[in-house]
Amino acid sequence: MSFTAMRQKWAITALAIAIFTGVGRTSSARTSTATPTPLFERVASYSTTIAANQNPADIYYPQQPPKEQGRQRFPVALLLPGANVDKSSYSDFARIVASYGFVVVVPIQQRSLPQFGFTGLLPDTSQIDAVLNQIKIEKSSSTPIAKIVDPQKLTLLGHSAGGAVGLSAIGNLCIIPVTCEGSFKRPKELVGGAFFGTSLRDPATQEYIPIKNAGIPIALIQGDRDSIALPKRAQATYANIQSPAKALITVSGANHYGITNTNNPPGPIPDSNKPQIEQSRAVETVARWSALFLRAEVLGDRQAFHYVYKTGDALDRRVSVTSKQ
Repeated sequence: MSFTAMRQKWAITALAIAIFTGVGRTSSARTSTATPTPLFERVASYSTTIAANQNPADIYYPQQPPKEQGRQRFPVALLLPGANVDKSSYSDFARIVASYGFVVVVPIQQRSLPQFGFTGLLPDTSQIDAVLNQIKIEKSSSTPIAKIVDPQKLTLLGHSAGGAVGLSAIGNLCIIPVTCEGSFKRPKELVGGAFFGTSLRDPATQEYIPIKNAGIPIALIQGDRDSIALPKRAQATYANIQSPAKALITVSGANHYGITNTNNPPGPIPDSNKPQIEQSRAVETVARWSALFLRAEVLGDRQAFHYVYKTGDALDRRVSVTSKQ
């Protein structure tokens, strides 16, 4: 199924649910009870190399109608992949997030952690400054995003190990050598994060690390069929996020790879639990909630805010939400 067809399918499904179930939780303001749909029908992409570290990266961006070209600026959403997951495995997810008004950057990097017997694809916090610098390069060049990207707003997306890197970055932490190999300082541009199938624990003690997020909003999205990043770990990590806004969004039937194009993509450790949700639906659900949480908290989108905190888990019967504003 094409991205456009999938988008239309879920928009129709959400509207039908709203009509036929008579959703009870409505706003006193004139806010729609339907699921907010993507803002852009077309998303394009191109590949680049991050100058600071030579990481290959794919960039996804919304294509504005000809009359609107260059009139809007879109925040950066840096997607930090899971261990040994190739960037191509996130293309469906990245396109959907981009369709909600984000420039999504998906880099990969090789690392070696001999103390853990690991060599392969693995993110770390140094990629955050590297991508911010790259965005400045892209903006000053004749690239497709030069006139539409907002380099002053950086959001983080992450899967598994990438989510742990994102959480440590928001907490202004350097957990050597797992999420950080030297030093790290949280950039002022970092304004929010949404992470799937992840937790943040001390690699030596396995204790959960307090996340002093200084008011930077965080969403944890978790499949209840995940046998790799267990749901109880996401719950413990959510409890350790020190300040709101924060949300724990559980997707029924999704396993650890509910964010990737295919279940158990080649490369990473497979999830022994089979998903009980269609893969395209899982990806759309994770992407929609990630994008709407960030739109609500970073861009002040009232419709997205209403959906995330008021009506979304009633409209989307596979999702349950715990949140604190």
